[in-house]
Amino acid sequence: MIARRFLSFHQRVFTSSLRVMSSIPPPECLFKDINIPNRQLFGPGPSTMPQVIGSTQAQPLLGHLHPEFVEIMSQVRLGLQYVFKTRNAYTLAVSGTGHAGMEAAILNLAERGETLLVAKAGIWGQRAADLGRRLGLKVEVVEVGDGQIVPLSAIEEAATRVKPAVIFVCHGESSTGIAQPLEGLSKIAHDNGGLLLVDTVASLGGAPFDMDALGVDCVYSATQKVLNAPPGLAPISFSDRAIQKIKKRKERVASFYFDALELGNYWGCDGEMRRYHHTAPISTVYALREALAIIAKKGIDTLIQQHLDTATGLYSQLGEAGLSMFVERKEDRLPCLHTVKVPEGVDWKGVQTALFQQGIEFAGGLGATTGKIFRIGTFGQNSEPEKAKEVVNKFIQVVKEQSKL
Repeated sequence: MIARRFLSFHQRVFTSSLRVMSSIPPPECLFKDINIPNRQLFGPGPSTMPQVIGSTQAQPLLGHLHPEFVEIMSQVRLGLQYVFKTRNAYTLAVSGTGHAGMEAAILNLAERGETLLVAKAGIWGQRAADLGRRLGLKVEVVEVGDGQIVPLSAIEEAATRVKPAVIFVCHGESSTGIAQPLEGLSKIAHDNGGLLLVDTVASLGGAPFDMDALGVDCVYSATQKVLNAPPGLAPISFSDRAIQKIKKRKERVASFYFDALELGNYWGCDGEMRRYHHTAPISTVYALREALAIIAKKGIDTLIQQHLDTATGLYSQLGEAGLSMFVERKEDRLPCLHTVKVPEGVDWKGVQTALFQQGIEFAGGLGATTGKIFRIGTFGQNSEPEKAKEVVNKFIQVVKEQSKL
């Protein structure tokens, strides 16, 4: 009895001392329930997530090396090979957003002092060039105006001149809405002793892409666009040529977290016993697995064609309303992210605010295109024709109302 009283007294004193010691009061906001509005995400990403994908986030956690989770990782790898259209062994998902994919790719493929050739058609080429300079690479940039694609001839001329270790191309430039043609680029890279790196963050599943047929050496993407999964993973794939280059590096990759060989082992790409690398975002991997299952059941080519067909319908719908596309040539447009010129006299922020009040997200421009364009994302399930048409009709109505103010 005496011992229990002493313990009770000790606990009260200890708890009281903790309260006195804390100089930061608990935030009042955390005593209230979280408020998350139900909004249709038709901007440049993230996209609207289907309930079946979201429900995976409530599934029980597993350990990052539990056999059941390892099996899920293996299924994700197969799904990524399917959507990338590749048989590359080193196909996995980096723990991080799409930007993590960019960093992992450039960190692994190029060494300090080597040359990175960037085809810049918007902000993502700019980001790649900036990252290259931070890593001590010699950066050569082939640049075009906003809304234009980089000519193959310009890339070839630069590659022949500087002999880059890596050529970087953004397939779907989300700041301008262009789809950069990829045919012929791998030959240019390989003929000049380099590798071809492609960013498909905004295009994977929404525009034609075949990694193996195009001869791409490394491609990365993100989960929150056409895949309709939550952000937090960056699907990536390395060709055998790329892996051999990484294995023959003069210096080890500066980042352990982004080391492709270490990641490849954790994801079961090298056939060796898996080693602990990091604790993967387990629930996010569940979601990616479900997103890939949806695409597998629908068919990747069927999904891409749906985006192409819906895009054609939207071009007509917007044109009939008197609105102009920012990318002039239809064949240069990204079919899952549509950039529309802001009409003269229309406040783009006012349009965005009015749509927000209706529970719909559209976005303005990014970087140099801020204030010049609207960006409409029809990613994944948002590319269903009737759904896209209905939302774009609401956008057109708001623009018309704004133009009368």
